[in-house]
Amino acid sequence: MTETPSPHVIDADTLSGGLKPIRQVILSLGSNLGDREANLQGAVDALRDTPDVVVVDVSPVYETQPVGGPDESGPYLNIVLLADSTLGVDLLLERAHAVEQAFGRERSVPGAPRTLDVDLITYGQKTIETEELTIPHPRAHERAFVLAPWLDIERDAVLPGHGPVADLLAKVGTDGVTKLDIELQ
Repeated sequence: MTETPSPHVIDADTLSGGLKPIRQVILSLGSNLGDREANLQGAVDALRDTPDVVVVDVSPVYETQPVGGPDESGPYLNIVLLADSTLGVDLLLERAHAVEQAFGRERSVPGAPRTLDVDLITYGQKTIETEELTIPHPRAHERAFVLAPWLDIERDAVLPGHGPVADLLAKVGTDGVTKLDIELQ
């Protein structure tokens, strides 16, 4: 009998009867427009409602200063989700973009303020490089707003190709990153 990392993830392909691989994924979510906390909670709920995605853990909320955006950008609220999924990477990315759109995300100016940003940081231990997607996320290793919340939910986390998340966070520091007393459900 095969055991899966999460008993809630369906790992059998109902059409072929074959097994689909279950991968641990890390998603980073951020919001700096509108009701930031509600945007993040809504995104967590939407991802929880996604078939073949089981949210295993949600980090505490961090408030962070924008990185690389226009001067008028306000602070972000950021979280990291740990999930198990049998979705292919393309479908998972498509779902992340659909959740962003449901919360009014407009992809116009890179780094512009946004109601919601959902980034796929890791997809199991896979390395993927296409025109649409690079996994692990190409800048995750230098972003405290990803590393700090990730470390809260996975103390021994390792970013493939870059090393332990704790070491990466020590290198980049936590200036402009403040843990809030907010926990999403």
